[in-house]
This record gives sequence, structure tokens and C-alpha cells, in this order.
Amino acid sequence: MAAERGTAAEALVGQVVLPGDLLLLPAHYDEDAEGERLRLSAGAAPQGRLLCGPGLRRSGAGLLVTKCGLLRHRPGGGGAYWVDSQQKRYVPVKGDHVIGIVTAKAGDVFRLDVGGSEPASLSYLAFEGATKRNRPNVQVGDLIYGQFVVANKDMEPEMVCIDSSGKSSGMGIIGQDGFLFKVSLGLIRKLLAPKCEIIQELSQLYPFELVLGMNGRIWVKAKTVQQTLIIVNILEACEYMTAEQRKQALAKLSGN
Repeated sequence: MAAERGTAAEALVGQVVLPGDLLLLPAHYDEDAEGERLRLSAGAAPQGRLLCGPGLRRSGAGLLVTKCGLLRHRPGGGGAYWVDSQQKRYVPVKGDHVIGIVTAKAGDVFRLDVGGSEPASLSYLAFEGATKRNRPNVQVGDLIYGQFVVANKDMEPEMVCIDSSGKSSGMGIIGQDGFLFKVSLGLIRKLLAPKCEIIQELSQLYPFELVLGMNGRIWVKAKTVQQTLIIVNILEACEYMTAEQRKQALAKLSGN
């Protein structure tokens, strides 16, 4: 049986896993309290149920690895497993907040490069307060921070810059100044984590504005060009530095 060729998930936490590997789960994960099969989803994990994260999918008695990377586990509740990979090619996901670059105007729709296999569309009405008479001033080359409302393999990705109540909630056109650069999707997830130490330490160095896109793009703006480039270099290097190395580098900069 395929299950017999698998390896216990707990034994591989922190190790490299490859696509096709089968991770076996403890027996108590197979069924929930009502005797139903375990349901894995991208939402919040109910008490006692397991959350299946990026790089994994359900397969029989365990989890099938779909991406190469380090296996991670978060305890608590039903727990969570995911693969921490260095993927750079972004695949649009509904609900993701991303940074897009306007590449063309096509009638009432803007085309945006979001780093995926095809451009995303953005209606001129998908901005706070936008009407047929009051159109947003969007030009080719502008940076847009928005959210996907449509993202699947059979349809063109569609973005909006308003939430469910019609408010911008920080979305819209990003300022002309600043610096845009790209990092791996793994680093973006780390920076977006609640109470991220990297962001907290940087905020003590210089005041700056920061926009993080789930598609691996970061926009940053500090008081001066020099400060902006220092922050960019630190963020890019964080992927390969340990916490101690990062703190030493920041200590040297703050000493200057």
C-alpha cells in the first residue's frame, strides 16, 4: 500500500521534502469527533483539525508533497503543516493582496503585471469613490496595491482596490517615489507574519513606509534615498542571515 511507503510527518519537520513524498499522520488525525473524514482547508483550523498549508495536499491516509522545500509544523488546535519553499513564480490566489504594475489601458479596464503567467484586470470602478465621471488617475507604469477577487486556472485574474464595504483600506495607487524590488515568496510570508521581528527591528533604525505584496514584491520609501537603499539591502539579505547576524548588522548601522 502507498501508505506503507510514506514517512511519519513528525519525523520530517525541519527537513527537506520533495514532490511526491507521502507524509503519514497520527491515527487521531484520520477522523474527527463525528467520525467524518478530516477536511483540510486554507481557512482557520477548527479545534482538533489539521490545517494543510502551501506545498501539501490531502492523499489517502496522509499528505502528499507538491513543492520542494522544508517541512514546517505549527502545534496548537489541530496543528498545521506546510512546505517552506523558495518559490519565486507567483500563482494568483483569491484574497491575496499584491502589488501590480499597470502595463496597458483597455477601455474601462487596466491591465496589470502581477508576476503570474498572465496579466490581471482592474476596472476603473474598483477604486473608492470612483464613478463614470470621477475616474481614478491611473497611468501606465503606476504601481497598484490591490486584492484578487477572481483567481483560478480557468479565468483571467481580477483585482479590486476596495474591500467589501467599498473602502480602500490602504489599497490603491502607490506613491511615485520609493523603491520596488522582488524577493522570494517564502520571505514575504515571513515578513507578513504577525509581530515580525525583522520589521520591528527595522522600524527602530529609520522611519519608513512599506508595502508588502503576496506576489513577492516589496515597495519601500524612507526619508532619504540612502536610507531607502539600506532598508532594501537588509530586507534582501534577511533571507540568508540568521537572527544574530541581522541584529549585528543593524547594530552597526544604528551606531553610525
